[in-house]
Amino acid sequence: MHSSSFAVVLIAVTVPALAQSGAWAQCGGDSFSGPKTCTSGYYCAKLNDFYSQCQPGAAISAPASAIPALSSTSSRVPWWFGINLSGAEFGEGKFPGDYGIDYTWYNKSTIDTLISVGINHLRVNFLMERLTPGSLTGAFDPYYLGNLTDQIDYITSKGAYAMVQPHNYGRFYDEIITDTAGFKTWWLNVARLYKDNDKVVFDINNEFYDMDQQLVFELNQAGIDGIRGAGANKQWITPEGNSWTAASTWVSSGNGASLVKLVDPSDKLIYQMHLYLDTDASGNDQTCVSGTIFEERLVAATTWLRENKKLGLIGEFAGGANELCIQAFIGGLKYLKANRDVWTGHMWWAAGPWWDGYPYSMEPLVGIAYTDVLPKILPYV
Repeated sequence: MHSSSFAVVLIAVTVPALAQSGAWAQCGGDSFSGPKTCTSGYYCAKLNDFYSQCQPGAAISAPASAIPALSSTSSRVPWWFGINLSGAEFGEGKFPGDYGIDYTWYNKSTIDTLISVGINHLRVNFLMERLTPGSLTGAFDPYYLGNLTDQIDYITSKGAYAMVQPHNYGRFYDEIITDTAGFKTWWLNVARLYKDNDKVVFDINNEFYDMDQQLVFELNQAGIDGIRGAGANKQWITPEGNSWTAASTWVSSGNGASLVKLVDPSDKLIYQMHLYLDTDASGNDQTCVSGTIFEERLVAATTWLRENKKLGLIGEFAGGANELCIQAFIGGLKYLKANRDVWTGHMWWAAGPWWDGYPYSMEPLVGIAYTDVLPKILPYV
């Protein structure tokens, strides 16, 4: 996500107990203890083992194959419905920063709730400067590393994937990273920690921008080499592109022509792209261009993936909690599923305990996107 000027507002919400679940609300699923009948005009539709939802109309019988499920597209390639966890990368420029003041980690109750509604991949955002203070090749900060590893282990113990995601924009202490050997060492050291956990995904770096394209290629290749050099050979890796890794400009920006040359001896690369639906595709405006803009901004990247026999992932997407954006979300999610030969899923930006006033917040119960967007898009994820 690009830097944003949205203010963070902390609010408290009381959720009353109801005899019936309301429109688009949860009405069933493993470990769900709330009302299992729906308000008049809605029925409880099972979307997966973890989540049933009140949808308009009367209940119908449908074969299991007609029910959307979070399953792999093959024995080799996953299908991910994910969420970004944002907070440990807060306080950019404040190093090391104070935990609980400048940055925060993620509530395990939030992780439990997100997984319970069917989310199977969490992108864990953090900062490189806090993990290895002072140097790319330096020692780990034991406290920051301890919290990161605790989060990764907790998520994967629940059966979900956890993405190790340095949210650094190709920079270290606000300077563009040019030391590719040091970057390789950084990733070698990090990957050693998680090389035995096949539910871990490694994200090379968040949203390179305003950088030499060859350097972006070299940093991605160095990251891949470091990860595989650590013996982490069974995990997926997601390279990211220049120009904010935007799906809408993946081809026109030169990312496609450059990054197609990346080499992975394990053949487990998934090209990560981000997609926002406002005019400049930054995500800073809640207004979506049109109800078809999500799908339209996927077309060129989809063609590139297919022509080059590559896989892609939408690692961030978001928009306003309004009818036009929801129409666009549904169209885009349908398009991604229709092209599952090259796409492996999508991840919403974002959840986190300090995001309560943020218009795209997917924080359970209090987030605007959680209450007003998630119920509408769940049938299409």
